[in-house]
Amino acid sequence: MNGTDKDKDNAPVYLRRDVRPEDPDHVERIVASTGFFNPEEIQVARSLVEEHLRNGPGCGYHFLFAQRGDRPAGYACYGPILGTDRRFDLYWIAVDPAHQKMGLGRLLLEATEEAVRALGGRKIYVETSSRALYEPTRRFYLKAGYGIEAVLQDFYAPEDHKIILSKTL
Repeated sequence: MNGTDKDKDNAPVYLRRDVRPEDPDHVERIVASTGFFNPEEIQVARSLVEEHLRNGPGCGYHFLFAQRGDRPAGYACYGPILGTDRRFDLYWIAVDPAHQKMGLGRLLLEATEEAVRALGGRKIYVETSSRALYEPTRRFYLKAGYGIEAVLQDFYAPEDHKIILSKTL
């Protein structure tokens, strides 16, 4: 690693809300790098950013990017749940493995909660898998004050249940 790369890795983190034309590539890179998601899920993450670029925030997908240097180190995607009273989904939160264990996930989660409050949201829902791979993810949300609302048996596949967590803001 040359000095320039190292300087970027140590650059301060800032959050941005604007969605830029290069962000679909960044989101695809981040989500793929985690090793948690299959190719179809990676394309869904990318497509939500593309939807926002085409239609703006009115599409229902909002983003926060944890920017370090010239590219995002992590991001969150959230939006209102249509037909509900001030309920929001947190669709995605992902941090590049090279930037994990630095508090970026917590920073993104807390900033997302603040953004949802600013939009009038009162409750956030998160969905995750019951697979062992997702145990750290479940602990992350539980530690942040989310509670398990429901478990949908065999949702993703046999023995891979959907766990729905929520937090009242």
